[in-house]
Amino acid sequence: MKKLAALLVLLSIFGFGQKQSLKKEISNLTKGKNATVAVAVKGIDFPFEFNNENAEKKLPMLSVYKFHIAATVLKFVDDGKFTLDQKILVKKSDLLEKTWSPMREKFPEGNVELTLTDVIKYTVAQSDNNGCDILLRLLGGEKKVQDFMDSKNVKNFQILYNEEMMHKGAEYVYPNHSTAKSMTNLLKDFYLGKILSKKSTDFLMETMSGTMTGTNKIKEQLPKNSVAHKTGSSGTDDQGFTIAENDAGIVTLPNGKHYAITVFVSDSREKPETNTKLISNISKAVYDFLKK
Repeated sequence: MKKLAALLVLLSIFGFGQKQSLKKEISNLTKGKNATVAVAVKGIDFPFEFNNENAEKKLPMLSVYKFHIAATVLKFVDDGKFTLDQKILVKKSDLLEKTWSPMREKFPEGNVELTLTDVIKYTVAQSDNNGCDILLRLLGGEKKVQDFMDSKNVKNFQILYNEEMMHKGAEYVYPNHSTAKSMTNLLKDFYLGKILSKKSTDFLMETMSGTMTGTNKIKEQLPKNSVAHKTGSSGTDDQGFTIAENDAGIVTLPNGKHYAITVFVSDSREKPETNTKLISNISKAVYDFLKK
């Protein structure tokens, strides 16, 4: 028993030392950057957790919150209130201009019926802002999302405004916040089936695996088809200020194990390509560390 106890102590010390090396590598990547960088990682089917010094700061989510919205819609599907094949009439008035919307690009005149599946995929995989607001109207508003997340004990999450409002000014962007740690914990619970039914979990995982935005962030340096994620970006203004460049997802390791990772880059004065490369490099550092 004494030998076993001693071995466990040694393994604990070794694990701590290894984690310190990851902490140092991520600190080196973020060192000198004129931005707030929050990193949170959690093993899903193996014990591991890493949170940097900013992981519990409430930061603007931008389109990462579309994961929470889609999950809430799918809870309504699980409860029999919606169906994935139900038709939604998308009117021209739903397709706002001057906002990111592949849906509007494909159906500029609107007046088209899309299935709920279609609208969720536009919203999550292509981060369609009009699709997002269509889902929120279908739900009955942002409070439905907040209430569902509260019911699942999701901490440090808040949603107050839709995409249309966020486009009116920064004062409507920051209140839609989360911590990186909260997002990572939610992704783990989601993957483990604690948020939705298996059918809905599989559907949203498949949708996130097909995400077309943010290919230069978490997934850039990782093996193909190893990431299911949701991105978010405010863009950069004329003064070179970026409110947020975000990414959060679930990664599959070569051994078949999974981990959740969130990287939020907020209030950045760095170049846009520096922000995305920072997320990419942090993601690669975590992957290489856990691959061992």
